[in-house]
Amino acid sequence: MNGIMTSRSRARQRRIVKRLDKFNFPDDLQQPILRGANIQYEVAQRSVATPYGGIGLVHQLVKALGLPTAIDQRLHLFKIHLPYHESDHVLNIAYNALCDGRCLEDLELRRQDEAYLNALGACRIPDPTTAGDFCRRFQQEHLGALQEAIDVARLKAWSGQPDSFFEQAVIDADGTIVETDGECKQGMDISYKGQWGYHPLAVTLANTGEVLRLVNRPGNRPSHEGAAVQIDESIAVCRAAGFRSIRIRGDTDFSQTQHLDRWHDQGVTFCFGLDVTAQREILADDLPNSAFRPLKRPPKYAVQTKPRKRPERVKQQIVEQRGFKDIRLEKELVAETKYRPRACGRDYRLIIVCKILKVRERGQKQLFDDYRYFLHLTNDWKSTPAEIVFDANDRCQQENILAQLNSVRALYAPLDNLLSNNAYMLITSLAWNLKAWLALQLPEPGGFEKEKQAEQKRGLLTMEFRTFVNSLMRVPAQVVRTGRRLVLRLLAWNEWQRVFLKLAAQVCRPLRC
Repeated sequence: MNGIMTSRSRARQRRIVKRLDKFNFPDDLQQPILRGANIQYEVAQRSVATPYGGIGLVHQLVKALGLPTAIDQRLHLFKIHLPYHESDHVLNIAYNALCDGRCLEDLELRRQDEAYLNALGACRIPDPTTAGDFCRRFQQEHLGALQEAIDVARLKAWSGQPDSFFEQAVIDADGTIVETDGECKQGMDISYKGQWGYHPLAVTLANTGEVLRLVNRPGNRPSHEGAAVQIDESIAVCRAAGFRSIRIRGDTDFSQTQHLDRWHDQGVTFCFGLDVTAQREILADDLPNSAFRPLKRPPKYAVQTKPRKRPERVKQQIVEQRGFKDIRLEKELVAETKYRPRACGRDYRLIIVCKILKVRERGQKQLFDDYRYFLHLTNDWKSTPAEIVFDANDRCQQENILAQLNSVRALYAPLDNLLSNNAYMLITSLAWNLKAWLALQLPEPGGFEKEKQAEQKRGLLTMEFRTFVNSLMRVPAQVVRTGRRLVLRLLAWNEWQRVFLKLAAQVCRPLRC
């Protein structure tokens, strides 16, 4: 990192820390703190600035990964480029999401930001109507071509990671409902929740949180439909990257029993939930009591200072006062047995979690015992039953990833048919992947600040999208052309500026493949 930039950044940090010091009072305490007056506005003549100075950093990363070239080589939607290329359209929509864009119409705000255009070296960018027409050109083979181009950049982003990164790839699969109020959208249907819309399938990598596959489907399709094909493609990408082992996880809708033998023969580890059918419940009931062991969960967090008194449980008090049905978890037991699904030719390991419950029916004062089973099917014979249960529970993190994709506006359907909305979802989810790839570019921790550097990389990788936009994208910057350089001069400081400058220096270097 440049020494001058470091000293300027630290000077700004010192100034802001001094102003925020709780003992730094103004001279006159009789007046409010917000005392600005005699404010005047002027229009700058030559200087231009953008509130999204981080877009230059992301664009440098995109160019370093070769994503524009990969898109233009594989995706062919235009016979003549007048003047936009396919990569211009894809990056235009993805960058819009990174700059607080909530819909295609927000592209007009980007088009009118002179400093934003200068930061990208563009004379102009596609307008909202043109961007929508671009998405409507997509057919099924075009979606595959765009996904292939994204995978090329993904492999380059992974290539510089340490050997420990490639120990195991954990792939999660889940479906989610994308509701729409439109009445003329081709491919929409009514879901099992009674909502009109689409039912996209998301396959994600738990290691980094990025989206490996995102496929749009009609709203009435089951969650697991087409999942095996997308999982196979994700496995191929992870193998090409050099991951030494691969683990697949999914809930009860993704048991995929007809594919388990094939994945097992490929050396893939899996852990899927199983529905508790009458036959499987009998199987669990027939196990002796000695087969069950207490399941002890680790604490959710470690107390950093001293334990605090827990507040009163207002919700529980209302349940008891009004006599609602009350179900309380008493304890958890875990057991295992061999089990062969009908579609499989070999036995697998069935992990059985028995939850002992205290139940009070509505209006009753006496509690009675009840129990419920939860089943996990796996070919992992090395881990303990408790470890498999905890790993299966960790799959719930994918729900947070889906929530972040909603924040990116990737799980929305602004266009008029199934494939065009699939294209929009895939392109917009690229914004979320770019956040993960940017975090991976941070150098490996070392030296006397090893722990701090590791925390910075982990913090950026797990950061929520809105926090990422506020910290590394919404960075006010003056855009200056000087000689043969394009300079983005940062105009404000935040606590992530040191990481920002470190990334800026890192992405300018050639990637190590």
